[in-house]
Amino acid sequence: MKPNNLIIDAQIFLTIFLICFFPPDPLMSHRISPIAYAQTSSMPGMPGMSSETPQPASTAPSALRKETAEVPSLQISPEKQQLIGVKTVEASVKSLEKTIRTVGRIEYDEKKLATVNTKIEGWIEKLFVDYTGKQVKKGAPLVEIYSPELFATQQEFINLVKWNNTQSSEGFGKMLSQDSQKILEAARERLRLWDITNDQIKKIEKTGKPIRRLRLYSPVSGYVVQKMALQGMRVMPGEKLFDVADLSTVWVIADIYEYELSLVKVGEIAKINLSYFPEKEFESSIDYIYPTLAGETRTTKIRFTIPNPEGKLKPNMFTDVVLKISLGTKLVIPEDALIDTGVRQIVYIDKGEGYFEPREVVPGARGEGMIEIIKGLYAGEKVASAANFLIDSEAKLNGVVPLHQH
Repeated sequence: MKPNNLIIDAQIFLTIFLICFFPPDPLMSHRISPIAYAQTSSMPGMPGMSSETPQPASTAPSALRKETAEVPSLQISPEKQQLIGVKTVEASVKSLEKTIRTVGRIEYDEKKLATVNTKIEGWIEKLFVDYTGKQVKKGAPLVEIYSPELFATQQEFINLVKWNNTQSSEGFGKMLSQDSQKILEAARERLRLWDITNDQIKKIEKTGKPIRRLRLYSPVSGYVVQKMALQGMRVMPGEKLFDVADLSTVWVIADIYEYELSLVKVGEIAKINLSYFPEKEFESSIDYIYPTLAGETRTTKIRFTIPNPEGKLKPNMFTDVVLKISLGTKLVIPEDALIDTGVRQIVYIDKGEGYFEPREVVPGARGEGMIEIIKGLYAGEKVASAANFLIDSEAKLNGVVPLHQH
């Protein structure tokens, strides 16, 4: 056999061996034919064979693999997208508003609560307010108390008045008169401290008769919300007899959860509604945020003040409180577009032509069904907002995972 024939037979054998045991890379199939693949795999310098290796064939697969590793994606045909109900929405920069809905309850305005008590020991001989809830005006009589101690003090005051009137205005009598004036003024002050008015003191001084019963008056206009006084009851100094509440204004106390506290500030406007008056809506601002947190409910109380001129608002009524808080301009997407795995938050970017790229993002504030994206997304990019969980399942089956965001 001639040497040339041997060389040709060896070349054919080598080509068949390489094709069987080292199939060509499918990524290169669109660039290199089987014959060219055999040619590039043969030894250089063979007759009729080129010793130069085509440059694109050696570099294109590695570049493609690198690109695939950097930007993982999943392809879903348009027919399949329509079948599973895929919808996309564009990430956009817009004003974000947070709505907080909570329940409030009406309470007394503590600044307009007053208590009535006595500074003397005695017995209740006359009761003007005989039931709880009675409406009283400021200065209206509430109760009359007989006190032997107060009666004796008035008698002493009357004697001092008589003695002062008998003093001479000359010589030694003038000196005594000056001292008696000081003693008389001290006696008047003592009666004032026991809640006897100046008009009553003048009447005692003029008539020379002590007042048998001390009358106590209401310090404010409102309703008697607590009544401890009973007819004939003995009272001691400092003992509370009545609580009177002015209901011209009332407080609404609402609960705010711990995670919402950073959004709530004094001065925020809220709309307050009651089921008892569906046609009436109140608007008020937060005037105080309480400094403590309830450990059982993880809530903090906030306070509103509402005018109540007609008295329709009753303490312990429940209210609906709605706070709308502006969070400013943010890059937002619908909340449904975000997949929270518990460890990472992922969105699927529509890259066009049926390709979806999983991407890890950093979410921020939420409000009105939208969520802020702090990192990982740009305005104008489209994300899957419906059927994204089906896309995520398909991606996991195909081993497509998002790259970690640093």
